[in-house]
Amino acid sequence: MKTKLSLLILTVLFSVSPLFAQDQFTLAKEGQQAPDFSFEKNDGKTQKLSDLKGKVVWITFFATWCGHCRKELPHLQKDVYEKFGNRDDFELLVIGREHSLEELNKFKTEQNFNLPFYPDPKREIYSKYAGQNIPRNFIIDKTGKIVISSVGFNEEEFQKYIEKTEELLKK
Repeated sequence: MKTKLSLLILTVLFSVSPLFAQDQFTLAKEGQQAPDFSFEKNDGKTQKLSDLKGKVVWITFFATWCGHCRKELPHLQKDVYEKFGNRDDFELLVIGREHSLEELNKFKTEQNFNLPFYPDPKREIYSKYAGQNIPRNFIIDKTGKIVISSVGFNEEEFQKYIEKTEELLKK
């Protein structure tokens, strides 16, 4: 009986607490070097995350069907991409988990986004950073270290990530 109660309590905590979910399913942790990966740019050229050292990099993992992702994306476009997207020392990578380039382009057109979307149809990139749960944001400093790792979308927290990005860009 005591074991069943303990399991029930743990199950409830893991299902309702984003902190527990992040700790359990986040593979790339704050303070660590960001795992390297390759992605195909819109011009067809392949680039590596490690090629972006010297820049602040904001990575978002999302899916077109995800409600919280759909709430976050307009903020990502307006408050991040439109604000920092033209800077030489900033890169935004919006990665569609389990999506093809065709799916992402269709979604981008339908939703009137101009964000840079990149496909990850087999979760090859995502699996280096997390086991499950989206949206996820990873903000990486100019040395390649993860300074913010988040799960889910909360507008107040999102504003803190923007402030941290501004601080990192001043360095």
